[in-house]
Amino acid sequence: MEMRRLGKTGLSVAPIVIGGNVFGWTAHEKTSFAILDAFFDAGLNTIDTADVYSAWVPGNKGGDSEEIIGRWLKQAKVSRDKAVIVTKVGSDMGQGKTLKERYILKAVEDSLSRLQTDYIDLYLSHWPDADTPHEETLGAFAKLKQQGKIRAIGCSNYDAALLEASFDAAEKAGLPRYDVVQPEYNLYERSSFEGPLADLCVKEDIGVITYFSLAAGFLTGKYRSKADTQGRAREGRVSTYFDDKGLRILAALDRVSNETGAKPAEISLAWLLRKKGVTAPIASATSLSQLESLAKSATLQLSDDAMALLDEAGR
Repeated sequence: MEMRRLGKTGLSVAPIVIGGNVFGWTAHEKTSFAILDAFFDAGLNTIDTADVYSAWVPGNKGGDSEEIIGRWLKQAKVSRDKAVIVTKVGSDMGQGKTLKERYILKAVEDSLSRLQTDYIDLYLSHWPDADTPHEETLGAFAKLKQQGKIRAIGCSNYDAALLEASFDAAEKAGLPRYDVVQPEYNLYERSSFEGPLADLCVKEDIGVITYFSLAAGFLTGKYRSKADTQGRAREGRVSTYFDDKGLRILAALDRVSNETGAKPAEISLAWLLRKKGVTAPIASATSLSQLESLAKSATLQLSDDAMALLDEAGR
């Protein structure tokens, strides 16, 4: 499997990152273990999660995904140094969204305990925090790097202006900068990454790991109308994509699928892998057949004509 350099972090990641948001939600522990085993057997190496996953599920408290990953790491055939673990801090775990130093220094200990590991490969600020200066947040990350508890840092949901402001703060204070960005980006939702943020990431050699890469499952092609989403765990999110643009995208995916024999999900991820600035998309799986399809997308090569067709459909 071809590995991709993740900006200036020193980390190398395979072209597809497995999303841990479903672990403890739509994938129970046994299924999660099987998916992770198959993921690494396929030559892929990076797991994305967050401390808040999956607090939205009745009966869950947050940290559920990290706990499952931690138990898997303890029994897995994969050695810890072969797995790249990404997790996030700053979401509402009962205290509101915050990136204050005191909170981060406590939250990382909780994540390390749940993950049953001594270090986190990539630690991300999950959401911007307008009430906390960049210097305070980056200062907390600097302490954790010095202590060997995290290897690299990044941010999620930052726009170009906010990311640039964080760079300026880091440089003036002599602190580490964010070297990875995690934006929402897919065939349907392109405005949050394309343009100024993508340009800045290329200019500054920032690693980019996209989330909602399959638009909550819409781009898999398994939903063909709002009626198909009824009663599903992601009904509220997926149903919003059924407008003229969404239907154009599905039609374009079907056309490329007929020409290549690849599934819509594979095509959607392969499209991302050819976009400027993107290192690797995150995609979730709740079955081994879905995981097999995700792995195929890592090596799928789309033609220029297919890329142009998909680009136009999503405008």
